[in-house]
Amino acid sequence: MAHYLVRAKPIVSKLSELREMLDAKEIFPMSPFGNTLHHSLSKARLDEEGWAMWEEEDYCRPPLAMERVAVIDGFFTDLTVEHVKPDEGWKQIEHLDRLWEMS
Repeated sequence: MAHYLVRAKPIVSKLSELREMLDAKEIFPMSPFGNTLHHSLSKARLDEEGWAMWEEEDYCRPPLAMERVAVIDGFFTDLTVEHVKPDEGWKQIEHLDRLWEMS
């Protein structure tokens, strides 16, 4: 099991569409990653420079390959990942505002 702290630039004009997808639970049933991605994006944070950040559990090589094709690349650019221990990423960003407070 691998956990990553994800950092990506949101496409602000598309965030309301992503929020609607989360509210409608459209991501949740996507197999095999939907449950985890839904949970992570729902809790995403926004740093002072406008970057979205969240922790993601993933087993792909490269990390988040399926998630990027299905969802992430449609709503974010410039994605980077940093390997972290489970919940370490969330602890690093818990002080930041929630992404959904700005959209």
